[in-house]
Amino acid sequence: MGTLYIVSTPIGNLEDITLRALRILKEVDIIACEDTRTTSQLLNLLSTKFAHVHNFSGSAHQPKLIRYDDRTEISKAPEILELLTQGKSVALVSDAGTPLISDPGYVLVREARKRGIPVISVPGASALLTALTSSGLPADKFMFLGYPPEKQSHRFKLFTQIVSIKHLIGLTYIFYCPPHKLLTTLEDMKSVFGDIDVSICRELTKIHEECWSETISKTLAYYQNPKGEFVLMMSLST
Repeated sequence: MGTLYIVSTPIGNLEDITLRALRILKEVDIIACEDTRTTSQLLNLLSTKFAHVHNFSGSAHQPKLIRYDDRTEISKAPEILELLTQGKSVALVSDAGTPLISDPGYVLVREARKRGIPVISVPGASALLTALTSSGLPADKFMFLGYPPEKQSHRFKLFTQIVSIKHLIGLTYIFYCPPHKLLTTLEDMKSVFGDIDVSICRELTKIHEECWSETISKTLAYYQNPKGEFVLMMSLST
């Protein structure tokens, strides 16, 4: 029986890779990844930068890359499970950050555990935790809600539900938000919550990393042309 490793990869800065992740990525038979080109490029960059670590670039062994993304999750899971059953070791990675967190992997992990296949998580970079700990918002209790719903009516429904539970427990709420959805999401939040303070982190660990905290109105004025990947946070108890 092989082992399924859930391996976190850098969200920007290559130095955020862990020594353990480098070793696992070098030793496994197969790497299941969202985009084989992205992961191949990452492995080449890591090989160049960390050639001195675990002989990372000197190994003749090259893991096989298998595409495993949102579209292929259901169809590819049986193939990967069969390889694990045959004794192959598999590392699951996303394009950046921790797999399963708004990324594919849940189906594979669930089915592997059902079959008694060892599942080991190799911790590392995570955009939501990186943003939360630098936001200045309470970090003792929080709720991660992934990406806001695509449809405006569904966003309003979610935000209204948050209002209905905010008196039960004080939480910091965290969303991922693509640049083309940032302004409409903020406008909808303002309609439901009022002109509250929000915190935004973008391009975390990269050259243009930015953390911003202000009212929604000032945030809308500031981000007229959003670029990069955003983590959007608010605390209705502050």
